[in-house]
Amino acid sequence: MTTDLNAILEPGMLVRHPGAADWGLGQVQSIIDGRITVNFENVGKQVIDGTRIGLLPVFE
Repeated sequence: MTTDLNAILEPGMLVRHPGAADWGLGQVQSIIDGRITVNFENVGKQVIDGTRIGLLPVFE
């Protein structure tokens, strides 16, 4: 279910974490075996389990 949201993600895309708005805007760095590395403006680089968290793409 959450993998459907993450299926469109590619490196360079902007995203937000649905449960951590205070992390700010993030840029996808890599996606490897369901693990999504994102560099967020307020907390730096985080590795997200894409099978558990559906990141929200930002189109600006």
